[in-house]
Amino acid sequence: MASVTYDNATRIYPNSVKPAVDSLNLSIADGEFLVLVGPSGCGKSTALRMLAGLEDINAGRVLIGDRDVTNVPPKDRDIAMVFQNYALYPHMTVGDNMGFALKIAGIDKAEREARVLEAAKLLDLEPYLKRKPKELSGGQRQRVAMGRAIVRSPQVFLMDEPLSNLDAKLRVQTRTQIASLTRRLKVTTVYVTHDQVEAMTMGDRVAVLKDGQLQQVDTPRNLYDHPANVFVAGFIGSPAMNLLQLPVVDGGVKFGDTIYPVSSSTLNAATGQTVTLGVRPEDLDLVPAGSGLAVDVDVVEELGADAYVYGRSNVGGSEQHMVIRVDGRKPPRGGDSIHVVPREGHVHLFDAESGLRLGAETPADTPVADLADVHALQGLTEDAH
Repeated sequence: MASVTYDNATRIYPNSVKPAVDSLNLSIADGEFLVLVGPSGCGKSTALRMLAGLEDINAGRVLIGDRDVTNVPPKDRDIAMVFQNYALYPHMTVGDNMGFALKIAGIDKAEREARVLEAAKLLDLEPYLKRKPKELSGGQRQRVAMGRAIVRSPQVFLMDEPLSNLDAKLRVQTRTQIASLTRRLKVTTVYVTHDQVEAMTMGDRVAVLKDGQLQQVDTPRNLYDHPANVFVAGFIGSPAMNLLQLPVVDGGVKFGDTIYPVSSSTLNAATGQTVTLGVRPEDLDLVPAGSGLAVDVDVVEELGADAYVYGRSNVGGSEQHMVIRVDGRKPPRGGDSIHVVPREGHVHLFDAESGLRLGAETPADTPVADLADVHALQGLTEDAH
């Protein structure tokens, strides 16, 4: 097993000025499951392919353990990759697919069969070893692709959106199997996904990328509770965090007809007279009319115990979309008007200009993210659900 290090690793595609991956600095511990997540085009798959040796590195370097593999061919890096399209040989049986790399490497038949059988037991594939891939379901094929990686006993597993071809129910089932399996095997794993729910449920740590730059890397819980900037705040969480630009007043920020209390030291760190306040749907409480922020209800999604209210509010003269989680047994109806306030101690404040978190230490090199990107992400998240 081995650690992985990106040391100022940069990839610039031919005929492009802007790097696809820009000076990536990231350390992945031996045996860690790290997820690279971000919107399409953020550079996460490129970063994975740089580690695999499938993309050139224009500056910086990549290390596996203490070994600099920047210029090492892919076949000599001791990694195994699992793709989203399975990449199985259709004319071979499951067993032959899983053992093919060992055969090419010159491993004798007895050892090949023993290693394939061991992996098949881990993956519940023993009954299917004599079948062809076309006779398997999508989830079973993905497990075969996993098995092919496992039998090689690599130092690092690389997984590029391996669940994107599966239906929703199977995706949930398979992601728990992958997370459990990699922890049992204690193999360093780098996993790429655009699905932040996958990232939050699978990773020991999650690295959020935007435009080729690392925004934040932390545990799922810390990303959720302490996003470093407004982009991470809007990307992590489903439904997305509500982000409102609110005026600074004496004692705090003005939230509709209520003043939300904020310490003067936090407000003094802001560069202007407005701040971006972030509050998650579950941290908004309903209050009587005349206090809080008025929200006109458009749609209510009833999910049993909970319901999500999707509505609009007038904030500073502009219309802002809002999402509020309410009691599923007593939800409002479309067309109603409700009033909400943030639960004290459960808001996130960001500088309106830089997008960086206020009231908490943030890395000096945390890239700036603007609010327009987050509003676009919120729309994408709502469309996805």
